[in-house]
Amino acid sequence: MWVSRTGVRHLEFGPLPKDDHTDPLEEWPEKLAEAVRQLEEYFDRKRQTFDLPLDFAGVTTPFQDDIYARLIEIDYGHVTSYGQVARDVGRPDMARAVGQAVGANPIPIIVPCHRVVASDLRLTGFGGGLQAKVALLKLEGVGVDGITANSKVRPEVIPLDL
Repeated sequence: MWVSRTGVRHLEFGPLPKDDHTDPLEEWPEKLAEAVRQLEEYFDRKRQTFDLPLDFAGVTTPFQDDIYARLIEIDYGHVTSYGQVARDVGRPDMARAVGQAVGANPIPIIVPCHRVVASDLRLTGFGGGLQAKVALLKLEGVGVDGITANSKVRPEVIPLDL
């Protein structure tokens, strides 16, 4: 994970660097330590939303910024489609462009691109691989019937907010 003075800038898949980091934890920048803490809480099912400053400066387009802002609004344990995201940001004819923006997301998990699926509920590509996408969806309680691109999510088992 990379952080700037502004906020979280990039997240790569792999183990958190806590044990392999060359600096002692108490010397980590505050934003890095907080981001790692919140990610650990998420993976321990103790956190459903992130409260972190993000830094997209110079690496995203205004269109991508709109997409990422919309992704952050997708509730934990819920999914939406690329087409719906396109409609939500006022670009109903740009579902493919939404897919490209989602695929270029530099801060996955925190900006939950794993919650976006095809309109027919099939899984689609994911920067961390489909197995990671399935694992994240299942962590959030979303049923998935496999780990291939033809697998579908089962929204009928998505927890409802009552």
